[in-house]
Amino acid sequence: MAPHSNAVIGSGKLHNLLSERLAGYAPRQLALDYPEAGVLVPVTEDRSHPEIVFTLRSANLNTHRGQVSFPGGKRDKQDGSLADTALREAHEEIGLAPELVQVVAPLSQVMSRHGILVTPYVGVIPADAPLTANPAEIESIFRVPIEFFLEDRRERTDAIPFMNHTFYVPCYRWERYQIWGLSAVVLVDFLNAVYDAGVDLLEPRTD
Repeated sequence: MAPHSNAVIGSGKLHNLLSERLAGYAPRQLALDYPEAGVLVPVTEDRSHPEIVFTLRSANLNTHRGQVSFPGGKRDKQDGSLADTALREAHEEIGLAPELVQVVAPLSQVMSRHGILVTPYVGVIPADAPLTANPAEIESIFRVPIEFFLEDRRERTDAIPFMNHTFYVPCYRWERYQIWGLSAVVLVDFLNAVYDAGVDLLEPRTD
């Protein structure tokens, strides 16, 4: 299915648009007993050119070092929900105040290669929300216009095996950053659910 036009992307209040599109979306739940994590997919409230906020993880971390990711992390006992986990971690990692986030809805769960069951949450944030990278965890913060991903100018496609299936996951390059792996799977789920991007992870693509 062809993606929605830029006119549709920029029409109305973004939070209302995302809520409408995700209201009828049934995110995939994985019936797996693994440690859980929550991540935030921050989308800027920009009526003309909404952007998605990403982080580049520090090279000093034990897992996913030097990789592009969404802000988030493992669930703590005091977290009331995985959405709370995502908000807490986003505050710790990039200084995003929880009260500035309008949580819209969850996306499909994904499993990290380190055995963590991850639930992503779409959240709308002000375009001018102050963000500061926590140097202990995050090397840098960057934003990418949603229009860029809808053009699907991927750098390559990675074949990733998971649970008796092979997923063909795009890798996008934005400036010096590569968005691939689990982050790309979450991103594609968002693009398909909200903008009918039609990116098929089950079919190989010749790039």
